[in-house]
Amino acid sequence: MLDDDIVAAARQLLAICKHKNLLVATAESCTAGLVAGTLSEVPGVSSILDRGYITYSNQAKHEMLGVPQNVLDRHGAVSRETAEAMARGVLGRARVDLAVSVTGIAGPDGGSAEKPVGLVHFAAATRTGKLAHAEMRYGNIGRTNVRKQSVLKAFLMLHELAEGEGANPPPAA
Repeated sequence: MLDDDIVAAARQLLAICKHKNLLVATAESCTAGLVAGTLSEVPGVSSILDRGYITYSNQAKHEMLGVPQNVLDRHGAVSRETAEAMARGVLGRARVDLAVSVTGIAGPDGGSAEKPVGLVHFAAATRTGKLAHAEMRYGNIGRTNVRKQSVLKAFLMLHELAEGEGANPPPAA
């Protein structure tokens, strides 16, 4: 699972978050914890990774993250609206500075003409109110590859938001 580019992105995220004293949490559906799990492969991650929510079902998204039922009913689990609600839900439940969410269709089944296999929605949010969304259409490149690409995209989104956050150095002794 751990390709060099993914490990490099994880290390880069750790470095910037450590430097700025930022805590991170994840909300994952199609990646089922791979974002947090992959990040945890990098030594020193305990200084920045607070928690991860695996919310594979709509019920879990609603119960654990507070994704409104009407959002799930109207837009579905794989949508911009759900991804953004997941990221905001993390910030509402964890005392972290950055949150990322991933929801999509990894395949090989489950796609439709409107929402094909390989469609993944991401949202990244900050405690200071920034919210970013990305929609990726990876295509039917295989379940493992959709998930790998999703982990990398989540790291890149977190890194971009972390770069924009003000430094919060620990208090001097």
